[in-house]
Amino acid sequence: MAQRTHRYICLAGSMVRNFHTARFPRCDKVAMSNFDTGIPLPYKKLRENLDCIKGRLGGPLTLSEKVLYSHLDQPDSQEIERGKSYLRLRPDRVALQDATAQMTLLQFISSGLKKVAVPSTVHCDHLIEAQISGDKDLARAKDLNKEVYDFLSSACAKYNLGFWKPGSGIIHQIILENYAFPGLLMIGTDSHTPNGGGLGCLCVGVGGADAVDVMANIPWELKCPTVIGCHLTGKISGWTSPKDVILKVAEILTVKGGTGAIVEYHGPGVESISCTGMATITNMGAEIGATTSIFPFNERMVTYLRATGRGAIADEATKNKDLLVPDEGCKYDKVIEINLDTLEPLVNGPFTPDLAHPISKLGQNSEKNGYPMEIKVSLIGSCTNSSYEDMGRCASIANDALGHGLKSCVPFNVTPGSEQVRATIARDGIIDVLEKFGGTVLANACGPCIGQWDRKDVKMGEKNTIVTSYNRNFTGRNDANPATHCFVTSPEMATALAIAGRLDFNPMTDELTGTDGKTFKLKEPHGEELPSKGFDPGEDTYQAPPAKADDIKVNVDPKSDRLQLLEPFEKWDGKDYIDLMVLIKIKGKCTTDHISAAGPWLKYRGHLDNISNNMFIGATNAENNEMNKVKNQKTGSFDAVPAVARDYKANKIKWCAVGEENYGEGSSREHAALEPRHLGGVAIIVKSFARIHETNLKKQGMLALTFANPGDYDKVQPSSKISILNLKDLAPGKPVDAEIKNNGSSDKIQLNHTLNELQIQWFQAGSALNLMKELAAKGGDKK
Repeated sequence: MAQRTHRYICLAGSMVRNFHTARFPRCDKVAMSNFDTGIPLPYKKLRENLDCIKGRLGGPLTLSEKVLYSHLDQPDSQEIERGKSYLRLRPDRVALQDATAQMTLLQFISSGLKKVAVPSTVHCDHLIEAQISGDKDLARAKDLNKEVYDFLSSACAKYNLGFWKPGSGIIHQIILENYAFPGLLMIGTDSHTPNGGGLGCLCVGVGGADAVDVMANIPWELKCPTVIGCHLTGKISGWTSPKDVILKVAEILTVKGGTGAIVEYHGPGVESISCTGMATITNMGAEIGATTSIFPFNERMVTYLRATGRGAIADEATKNKDLLVPDEGCKYDKVIEINLDTLEPLVNGPFTPDLAHPISKLGQNSEKNGYPMEIKVSLIGSCTNSSYEDMGRCASIANDALGHGLKSCVPFNVTPGSEQVRATIARDGIIDVLEKFGGTVLANACGPCIGQWDRKDVKMGEKNTIVTSYNRNFTGRNDANPATHCFVTSPEMATALAIAGRLDFNPMTDELTGTDGKTFKLKEPHGEELPSKGFDPGEDTYQAPPAKADDIKVNVDPKSDRLQLLEPFEKWDGKDYIDLMVLIKIKGKCTTDHISAAGPWLKYRGHLDNISNNMFIGATNAENNEMNKVKNQKTGSFDAVPAVARDYKANKIKWCAVGEENYGEGSSREHAALEPRHLGGVAIIVKSFARIHETNLKKQGMLALTFANPGDYDKVQPSSKISILNLKDLAPGKPVDAEIKNNGSSDKIQLNHTLNELQIQWFQAGSALNLMKELAAKGGDKK
């Protein structure tokens, strides 16, 4: 078997070292000697920082606070106040998926730096379209995306990043299997980075500009989160699964209830959840807007670490368990209670992940709301639910049905989360069972979960229902069809529903009829938590950075329609923004999918000008309730949103966009901030922002502003002109004066912002990257 090289870290003082080990055992050979205290790193450094913090703050700390504050750049002096102060942090690792990595690496290249300062990896998982089957789709993707993959591979080699090739698996599963360890602080350019919280990590989704900062050895800035405690009692059993925990949390907190907070799970119920089950729960914390989510260190993590070849990490974490669990008596800003004994399986949707239906009420709710009862496709897997345990439990249901002569009555797609999981479930016969059940095994990639699905069974605009074990179900998310009603549930429930093919089937109470004419009830799902024979690593898909990279060339063809070197944005000219055009007043939900669609647009993620042709095309215009049709206030005619923006830009007319609550919810894609900036936008004014997107806007020099009075949203008309005043006096915590002009009348309003002093410098410099270059040119770094 080919050997695969991995990169692991130890923190020695403030230095980060890289270690290379063979494929198996993975971390057992991590150097853990030559330390004078007997406490192996990284826990030695974490303990030193934590002792400093506890001496300053006094009192018990939550687990979230322990991990976060122990990574402070200056633990002895930084201000720490939940929900208010900005923390400057030193993450241990950076992870990039291929769709966001393109722009991130283009920004890193434009910074002029020689190599990354923190262990970093790129994972090729987003650009593989589900069309036929895993092998064929992977081969097609390698051909179609060769230019991008070559760029990423050479850039990783040049700048000292690890490169996981197409087919490796989904970024979050690769991190969990290889790099995550209790107490890790990691940032990743994908909103579901919090998956690592299932292994006791704080893993936070960010935009590419944040990643560039960390890779450039600049402290990462995060507003000090509040902490929501989720107290679990009882025990997971029967048809109830870890997925139902987060679906319940989403119902309780809604899609914005976790904004600005870390969700910390605790209580006796934790012990009944596997490590990969805990990862499922933290993964979907992105759907409630949480900064991240985390579970306390326990024996289920030890078991998983040993099964994935990281026994040494398990041993050291056990010795330092006091660092990796909350202190007794710690205080949470809010606590929610979930009794696992009484938790009923849930199916959430359509169109939003927080609309929860207990399985016992799904049928009647669907009938009442006019949801299409017939299920067209069932899909299991993804980064959220593709563990060995998930696949085994689904196979047990499939086996039960096959024993009665039944199988899936709808197309049934299976997405393994990693090459390791795929190879292991193939060896153990699980794939064989799922294929006999009617399943098609897709590539180890994101696929339909992110819209990479060449769906043929329904026409565009045809109203239909699908069920998935994915994490996100916004309008058009999976197949670009706004009439597709996507319901999110556990992989077990998605498998059971595929047999009946209807939303009004409850496997806990309803019977099926076998081919022998006899009725039966499906047995409760069961499966091994981890493979008894150990994991099969499968194909070697990892490219380690070379020892010497001076001669490596990273080429970007100026004629390419996939890749484009970046030009710096203009600096602020020191003047107020007077009479800004309103490009679009957005009505209702506006996620990053609405601002910058995925699906077929993913191929342009490395070409800012080309991908800007999708800007706001999914957002609903309040003027006419239509998508991608706004009035050009200069000409009086209606046109596509990007076309109007380009016309304004060509005529040097600055513009803003106006939106409602939780603007920028969903994916971390910074293209949703880059595109408005590129096409001449200077401000986004809304009722409230989702965390990652607000930061992304700030990083690109955009003003991210909120109505001090949310009712002022109603004063803005499509023909309004908005002035943003006294910008020379822009200061932290100080509202901004603005004026809305409508047909000769005007309203003076106030706009709020969360800019701190550094972020104001980003605005003034034109972007955070511009500021980085300015400081580098001066030979200093105010950060």
